[in-house]
Amino acid sequence: MDALSPTIKPGLVLPPRTARSDHALLSFGSYKNPNHSKRTRIRKRIEVKAQEGKKQASIDFSDPDWKSKYQNDFEARFRIPHLTDVLHDAVSYPSTFCLKMRTPVSSDFAEGYPSDEEWHGYINNNDRVLLKVIHYSSPTSAGAECIDPGCTWVEQWVHRAGPREKIYFKPEDVKAAIVTCGGLCPGLNDVIRQIVITLEIYGVKKIVGIPFGYRGFSDSNLAEMPLSRKVVQNIHLSGGSLLGVSRGGPTVSDIVDSMEERGINMLFVLGGNGTHAGANAIHEECRKRRLKVAVVGVPKTIDNDILLMDKTFGFDTAVEEAQRAINSAYIEAHSAYHGIGIVKLMGRSSGFIAMQASLASGQIDICLIPEVPFNLHGPHGVLNHLKYLLERKGSAVVCVAEGAGQDLLEKTNATDASGNTVLGDIGVYIQQETKKFFKGTGFPADVKYIDPTYMIRACRANASDGILCTVLGQNAVHGAFAGYSGITVGICNTHYVYFPIPEVIAQPKVVDPNSRMWHRCLTSTGQPDFI
Repeated sequence: MDALSPTIKPGLVLPPRTARSDHALLSFGSYKNPNHSKRTRIRKRIEVKAQEGKKQASIDFSDPDWKSKYQNDFEARFRIPHLTDVLHDAVSYPSTFCLKMRTPVSSDFAEGYPSDEEWHGYINNNDRVLLKVIHYSSPTSAGAECIDPGCTWVEQWVHRAGPREKIYFKPEDVKAAIVTCGGLCPGLNDVIRQIVITLEIYGVKKIVGIPFGYRGFSDSNLAEMPLSRKVVQNIHLSGGSLLGVSRGGPTVSDIVDSMEERGINMLFVLGGNGTHAGANAIHEECRKRRLKVAVVGVPKTIDNDILLMDKTFGFDTAVEEAQRAINSAYIEAHSAYHGIGIVKLMGRSSGFIAMQASLASGQIDICLIPEVPFNLHGPHGVLNHLKYLLERKGSAVVCVAEGAGQDLLEKTNATDASGNTVLGDIGVYIQQETKKFFKGTGFPADVKYIDPTYMIRACRANASDGILCTVLGQNAVHGAFAGYSGITVGICNTHYVYFPIPEVIAQPKVVDPNSRMWHRCLTSTGQPDFI
């Protein structure tokens, strides 16, 4: 739910974050003709997901060595940048992070840090995690992600996250900074807290927070906030961000200038796609200047729309908190004569929250997401189905993602401070159209509308997200001390990994309308196609 300020221009160009991404258009073959009666069957014939399709064009499948070439290309793309790529003479030191020997780090270890060679808690740099774990036998299988038409199995490995035995920063020389950008999200304080705690375990004494996002690097009225375990001890018990958030900010050059002036050589950036694009641009600028700086991202998007990751922090909490709104809408609808409850949830480009919240509640009759177009009016439209539901069971509940149905609304052509397209309010529109429809047909209906967006964003993380935030924060610090930069930490097939930032921000992750999870949602709601 956040994107980079237009003033920050990384080398990678992000696609516009509109209601439907290129991924959605390509993976949903009939979108350009929404009245096509065979929409579902066409969708099932799609052989390759969009993010794979763009790369497929350069593969010559007639080449007997295409598989090994693809693997080599994948390995090159997913190689994580290291300080030694530019600073060839960078020196490594024995790690100060060891849970078996708990000797405090002090000046006594200036020439040799305490390390227990018998402790087997370090991650080898060659450890890998399998990116894809399902071997699809056919491109027509539900949710199939195939590289070639025959769905050949190709192993794709990514780097395992965790502490390394050798580190590339002396803790007493480190000044670490943490910045939170974009919108609020449950778990921000949990990640900040764990980064600070882990840095202190390594022996870092100089830790600061940059207030109010990237803006804090340039606004002279915003002083950096000293951080320590004492400061952050209980911040995870509250929602929001201790450091504050904002969208937009200064140029990359100005940010790096500010980092040099402050002596910051570790930067931890918490944010979504746009914020990560900024982090990658900062990383590239530091490399260009040959600065010994580690820039590490922690993916923060309540929409769960970052590629390749199982989930991002805040998502589970959002799904859980959405249950309150959905249950309230259900009670309102069920208690009224011909009652209809409409709930709008977050999801600019992707409908993961709406889909999962609908599945979890069991109270949703219609789930509308950005990836699946729909008609409101007409014999197969949403409104006609609502009338059918009222006739059959007396009430109905609709869950709609904020980015759904934008083609039904008047375009504003406006953007916010992050460069995001300002969306029309689909929730209010559906509410108004529903009232008009039932009034026009003389069929009485009592429509209630709930938008819990800001209530959800501001709450504290639940237990599941609390664990995720803790591990992400720890691994971000481990990655920085290991000398990696221009990376982000995430969870992949239940394991924690490091990704090069460009690979996860190429486009928003979206719901595949032919995925098993969407099929499960449709089974739960019982809704038809609204085309």
